[in-house]
Amino acid sequence: MADQQLMLSSSPHLVSKESVSRIMRSVLVALMPATVMGVYLFGFRALLIILICSGSAVAVEAVCQKVLGRAITVTDWSALVTGLLLALNLPPGSPWWMALLGSGLAIVVGKHIYGGLGSNPFNPALVARVVLLISFPVQMTTWWQPKASFFGMTDVVTTATPLGELKTHLMLNGTLDGFTMGGLIDPLIGNIGGCIGEVSVIALALGGIYLLIRKVISWHIPVAFFGTLFLATGLFWLLNPARFINPCFHLFTGGLFLGAIYMATDMVTTPMRRSGMLIFGVGCGLITFVIRVFGGYPEGVSCSIRLMNSATPLIARFTSP
Repeated sequence: MADQQLMLSSSPHLVSKESVSRIMRSVLVALMPATVMGVYLFGFRALLIILICSGSAVAVEAVCQKVLGRAITVTDWSALVTGLLLALNLPPGSPWWMALLGSGLAIVVGKHIYGGLGSNPFNPALVARVVLLISFPVQMTTWWQPKASFFGMTDVVTTATPLGELKTHLMLNGTLDGFTMGGLIDPLIGNIGGCIGEVSVIALALGGIYLLIRKVISWHIPVAFFGTLFLATGLFWLLNPARFINPCFHLFTGGLFLGAIYMATDMVTTPMRRSGMLIFGVGCGLITFVIRVFGGYPEGVSCSIRLMNSATPLIARFTSP
């Protein structure tokens, strides 16, 4: 034993061909269908919000790294992904200063305050979105009718999201009598009110398929998220269809696809093992169900992911071999 040497080295011990920049480029490509649809549906104002969030996120990232004495790594595309995700989570009529503030919050509070990329316990874009929602509820819940206007603010038609209409109807009437769910074509193509990047299910699904093919994400969290929400809302719908709506309504409206595919799968803030991913997805689905069905707020995807992000260390310990 005396002649044996203990070799110590710093991680990583297993090296693959994957890199941060390659993964982030894949996410950017996957988000392009939803981004293009958002600009097409909501016009120039949506494009402006996307440019402000993306550009300011990259700028704030560089400034933070410079001030903190770290290597400037904006070329890894992670800040751009954060800015784009934040923009897609904002209403198309968001004021420019709110988009700028949100990007700063995402990079500073959601990322560098914990040590930078890889150390953040929460998804930075969701941190900014939740803070903005609490701080500016009017601006964050004012929705535009798709294709209402392309240039400026003239002839803009405000509307409510399908989940908002459902929540208001139930609060006023107590039952679904008189509420028209409508078909699934509108949410599939994006002909509904909502955030810039969450309205077109088809565009989001195409990007998700691309990420699965590229093996950037796995199916475990999205499928567990979708399945849990569908089963929970479906059970209550079967028990009392006069009070609870068809589960397909919950599946194809709101920010479920954007959250489940692009933010709940963030490899930094979610469990690494497949069993942990399934637990994470189930937890997101249950929390979203409780908030949407029994809470006062019509949507619950962002809050559910944030809460499950905080449970990730416990899930990781519980599922460790």
